[in-house]
Amino acid sequence: MRTKEIAIAVFALLLIGLMGYVWFTPGGANKAPDVTVSTLDGEPLHLADLRDRPVVWTFWATTCPSCVKEIPHLIELQQKLGDQGLAVVGVAMSYDPPDQVKEMVRQRDMTYTIALDDGSAAHAFGDVTLTPTTFLINPEGRIVQQKLGELDMEALERRIIDMLNETSSN
Repeated sequence: MRTKEIAIAVFALLLIGLMGYVWFTPGGANKAPDVTVSTLDGEPLHLADLRDRPVVWTFWATTCPSCVKEIPHLIELQQKLGDQGLAVVGVAMSYDPPDQVKEMVRQRDMTYTIALDDGSAAHAFGDVTLTPTTFLINPEGRIVQQKLGELDMEALERRIIDMLNETSSN
């Protein structure tokens, strides 16, 4: 009986230690997956090529009201911080017809990068099925925030500015 109690205590300590490591790891614990998507122009976009800069990687759909509501805010974010290094990438879900995506991009003058997913990127990011699902990836390529649903744009912008300031001071 005593051995069982010791084993449980050791397991609990290991679990607490792991949780503390994940919580306090400054760059985030999860490395962003090494994915490639196709832009609307048919060019490959490798997430790894966006290293050394913060990335807002958002899965969206043309039929998602919350996604459509975020478009102007993402455009503004890209316009405001893109020259400082931010990359905003909107990844259309695989079920979204490419012609419909292209038409929405044209109608809404979406100036940030738009890509089409064949399902592999959504799978690599943990089987994303609901939109919007957004990941903030730091310049080291680690996921530091994941959000299902509408973003708090002010908080997101502050976090990105902090990353940009850290990057420029290094």
